[in-house]
Amino acid sequence: MAMATFEEIRKAQRAQGPATVLAIGTVTPPNCVFQADYPDYYFHITNSDHMTDL
Repeated sequence: MAMATFEEIRKAQRAQGPATVLAIGTVTPPNCVFQADYPDYYFHITNSDHMTDL
């Protein structure tokens, strides 16, 4: 059994013809944390509320 060359494998894995963009989507998270409130939020979820010097 003959082994395929690198070029043959690469050519078999590639599509022929032009590429097409079928869709463009955007995603927005369902929640919002304001930048001014983020430090308090972060310290709360990491159980670091006692580190007030930071």
